[in-house]
Amino acid sequence: MNNYPEYHASITVTREVENELGKILTRYPEDKLFLVTETNCDKLCRSLIRQTPGFENFKKVVIPAGEENKKLSSVERIWLFLSQNGADRKSLIVNLGGGMLTDIGSFAASTIKRGMDFVNIPTTLLAQVDASVGGKTGFNFNGLKNEIGVINQPVNVLIDTRFLRTIDSPNFISGYAEMIKHGLIYSSEHLEEVRNFDLNNPDLEILRGIIARSVAIKDSFVFRDPNERNIRKALNFGHTIGHAFESLALESGHPILHGYAVAFGMIAELYLSHKVCALPIEIVAELTNWLISVYGKYAIEENQYEGLYQLMTHDKKNEGARVNFTLIPAVGEVAINQNCDKDLIFGALDYFKKMNS
Repeated sequence: MNNYPEYHASITVTREVENELGKILTRYPEDKLFLVTETNCDKLCRSLIRQTPGFENFKKVVIPAGEENKKLSSVERIWLFLSQNGADRKSLIVNLGGGMLTDIGSFAASTIKRGMDFVNIPTTLLAQVDASVGGKTGFNFNGLKNEIGVINQPVNVLIDTRFLRTIDSPNFISGYAEMIKHGLIYSSEHLEEVRNFDLNNPDLEILRGIIARSVAIKDSFVFRDPNERNIRKALNFGHTIGHAFESLALESGHPILHGYAVAFGMIAELYLSHKVCALPIEIVAELTNWLISVYGKYAIEENQYEGLYQLMTHDKKNEGARVNFTLIPAVGEVAINQNCDKDLIFGALDYFKKMNS
């Protein structure tokens, strides 16, 4: 497949994460190696890197698992551990875990002592194709997703699909949504290879290649616009409404996985793409039905529209009074900075409600 971009960032898709990590560790003092992980991953994932030369030198801090722990107190816990154990500008921090962990671990590394080197080893599909790549770091604040953060690139991202044996089906499918998004914004070719992947009997060898290409797509947008001033906004397709769904669900005490929220957001934003960018309604309907077949239905009520809209108005991509969207005129094409008014957004929520009833 020659239509995929080359990597620009330091991203390694490998069958031997322990060997790749070992090469990196040789560049740092033995007493300056730190491992940041979370409870589930500490039990299930650490065994894959235990054979890494130099692994015995790691000083480890473990954060409680779960999106509810993507908060300032978790970052403070990492900062305190690093400070108490002699971390300095010569140190290396290895973040081992899913997207929540790589986000807060990367933020802690980027901010303590004005920045230390860090490596991300993502252990979920969502983290491998999205969260750990691109340099976005941070935590949730005041009920809003990723409200506090900085953009800072890791020394390397090491991706090994063997970690995916440790996650359940809902978390696997959650990560799959970001791969779908990459196909929708980049090429019908990638969308088709993602759609043709057998989710019921996942072949990790086949998946390794698809992940490598999906990550290359994200990396290409990041390389052209690292600080998200322009074309990198393409990666936000599905996320403006998706983040609102995710935040509302968290507030209600019935959280949904990030990828599911993005899939639901893509349904609503496909409809906006029809209204604003003339994406054919037949394509909207076909993709909607397929997304529902993978992610199920998610019921919303009209009395929730205002709350969802208010959450969207807090989105970091907004400019002025209207809500800013990335939409698609066609599969593989993007239209960034599409400002939509309240009536248009409510119309998209009406479409979503109808299709999910």
